[in-house]
Amino acid sequence: MGIKKIHLPVQGMTCASCSSRIEKVLNKQDGVEASVNLTMEKATVQYDDEKYTVQQAVEKIEKLGFHVQEEKLDLAIEGMTCAACSARIEKVVSKLDGVQQATVNLTMERGTIEYTPGVVDEETIIKRIEKIGFKAKPHRADDQDKASKKDEAVRKQKFLFLFSLAFSIPLFVTMIDHFYPETMLLPHWLMNGYLQWALATPVQFYAGLQFYKGAYKSLRGGSANMDVLVAMGTSAAYFYSVYLVLTGEVYLFFETSAVIITLILLGKLLEARAKGSTSEAIKKLMGLQAKKATVIRNGEEMLIAITDVEVNDLVRVKPGEKIPVDGIVEEGYSTVDESMLTGESLPVEKQAGEEVIGATINKHGSITLKATKVGKETTLSQIIKVVEEAQGSKAPIQRMVDIISGYFVPGAVMIAVLSFLGWYFLAGASFQDALINFTAVLVIACPCALGLATPTSIMVGTGKGAENGILYKGGEHLERAHHTDTVVLDKTGTITKGTPEVTDIVSFSSYTDEELLQMAASIENYSEHPLGMAIVNKAKEEALTFVEISQFEAIPGHGLQGSFHDKTLRIGTRKLMIEHGISVDVYEDEMMNLERDGKTVMLVAENNQLLGSIAVADQVKETSQEAVTELKKMGYQVMMITGDNERTAKAIAHSVGIDHVLAEVLPEEKAEQVKQLQEDGKHVIMVGDGINDAPALATANIGMAIGTGTDVAMEAADITLMRGDLRSIPQAIRLSHLTMRNIKQNLFWAFIYNSIGLPIAALGLLAPWIAGAAMAFSSVSVVSNALRLKRVKLEYKS
Repeated sequence: MGIKKIHLPVQGMTCASCSSRIEKVLNKQDGVEASVNLTMEKATVQYDDEKYTVQQAVEKIEKLGFHVQEEKLDLAIEGMTCAACSARIEKVVSKLDGVQQATVNLTMERGTIEYTPGVVDEETIIKRIEKIGFKAKPHRADDQDKASKKDEAVRKQKFLFLFSLAFSIPLFVTMIDHFYPETMLLPHWLMNGYLQWALATPVQFYAGLQFYKGAYKSLRGGSANMDVLVAMGTSAAYFYSVYLVLTGEVYLFFETSAVIITLILLGKLLEARAKGSTSEAIKKLMGLQAKKATVIRNGEEMLIAITDVEVNDLVRVKPGEKIPVDGIVEEGYSTVDESMLTGESLPVEKQAGEEVIGATINKHGSITLKATKVGKETTLSQIIKVVEEAQGSKAPIQRMVDIISGYFVPGAVMIAVLSFLGWYFLAGASFQDALINFTAVLVIACPCALGLATPTSIMVGTGKGAENGILYKGGEHLERAHHTDTVVLDKTGTITKGTPEVTDIVSFSSYTDEELLQMAASIENYSEHPLGMAIVNKAKEEALTFVEISQFEAIPGHGLQGSFHDKTLRIGTRKLMIEHGISVDVYEDEMMNLERDGKTVMLVAENNQLLGSIAVADQVKETSQEAVTELKKMGYQVMMITGDNERTAKAIAHSVGIDHVLAEVLPEEKAEQVKQLQEDGKHVIMVGDGINDAPALATANIGMAIGTGTDVAMEAADITLMRGDLRSIPQAIRLSHLTMRNIKQNLFWAFIYNSIGLPIAALGLLAPWIAGAAMAFSSVSVVSNALRLKRVKLEYKS
């Protein structure tokens, strides 16, 4: 119980006023916050389930004249023995939110579930059936059916356009006679009013039927959209022409209505084709997935569909094959090409106990892995989900556009009526001329381009980011990323590789270096800190045995302590030693020399005696300096934040060109440091990879998580840099800037068409068919401009 978020697929929206209308009505409901994306045809509804239900949202949208898309899920169900089984499944599944109807056939062992995608999904339905003791899996012929729906829509628009064009060309040619009647280029029979009526009628009521349907639904829902304008404008020209034919007039306007419809259909066809290519990033990501997997069950290998792989299945992957799911290597040795995820071209060695990611490529050896994440839980599926949600999200700039477009259509109708009245009653124009101007105003005013301007750029921008390993969680983050001036970088795992190595062991007592390492590794074995793991790995290399530590305690930002042979063993910073009355002054110079070389010194003590020190160095990533240099060129102040002591921190910062260092910062203080910078007027990008970075990532204006880090950091961040390469930071900022510039260009073109076209049409200087062409191509120009983002180069010259 509480706040829930759903994504409802909405059909029937044609322009920004449609999406604005739905949004406005839903937001009036108590406990509801809604955002509607025209391009993605999706309504995102956040609601309090104690005050509101999914069905209420669906009913509101349907009442407005739009359709919430439903899907059918065909399932093959095993384990049913009688009618009570099928009845039980029907009853349980029907109770799920978003399920409209569940029908189960006992004899055929099949189930058909009608549901609303975005509220409930296939996986949830299947898990619910399995929870009550049955087995279920999708029963479908081909997953490509879903992908071909958009292609079918394009084919339909193409047919309607060609159909309309065939009838409109003869009518369009008659316009020459209107302009140059003395030329006599046309046969007289083509000027016959009844023939023109016959040609215009199929265009008006077959090719143009979608506009009438859309207008009816929109008006029934209490709003007005693009379809209303087109239907009104073309109907006025068509029906007045019918009246003229019946009264014996020869000067007709059938070509006006037919040509307008034809041109708008052409615009819709080009727009549908272009919009199809905006989601290529998703198609490419989906194309990376393996289709089949070889699993070992009951000692036998079997080739099964990827959707049938279950957690803990043993999966055999041969050389050259894609790794089908996320898992841990059980046996075998190989190298894996992880470039699709990390951007690193060199294959990574994998052996027993190490993780592998689905969709990466097994290069040389044969490995057997245990599946840990399958289906929608795999890393690639999560990436696809992030990109899809980002493409369906709404940037803040879109809010302003929605408000404007909400008033645009009613305003356009008012201007059209005033134009007609002004010309007919005040200027003394003929009814025909006044009607022509009325029609031109209605047609030029369609706000299609306005509704497409922002979403198409967001879709292409987030897709371009995904191709370069930059995942924006939403349009608002894509918009805000370049409105920043300060970049704060975590050290370990961000600037550095996060895989430190032991460089120096210095004993201050009778213990040998080997004994000192053994004690330090024994206590660090209980910790997961990267520096501690370096000590543990060094001990393993030396084949040392670990001793048992009792009463283990981690002291965040300071170190560790525990009991060993009734003695208290401590390892950590100077602060840890000083707090327990252990003097370190005698060895200060020696430690300072190590720290000046960028090494982190950890002190080891037994009871109140200092036993020695172990120095660990973390290698700086090769590209860190290049990224810092580029950020400085872009005008950013770059800072490093770390729990390390100041000397070590400054040494590492200096090596990559960072001048501002926040050292000896405890994990819980990182967020406070970010907040302090914000209070000083800075707009901060925080970049980190660890669990302890999560609060700071959430506090910053923009949180960027290194994707090679932890899931917690990625969850808290606004942008995930999958490649772990700091050069992705300036790339993400640059893409944000380019996308926003593209959006502003789109809005300019959208507004310029309407702002210039409306008064020209109202003044009688614009023929309706030209208005139709301008309106149709305004949408095409906006989508085409957004597609230019696909060709931009995010790389920069060193």
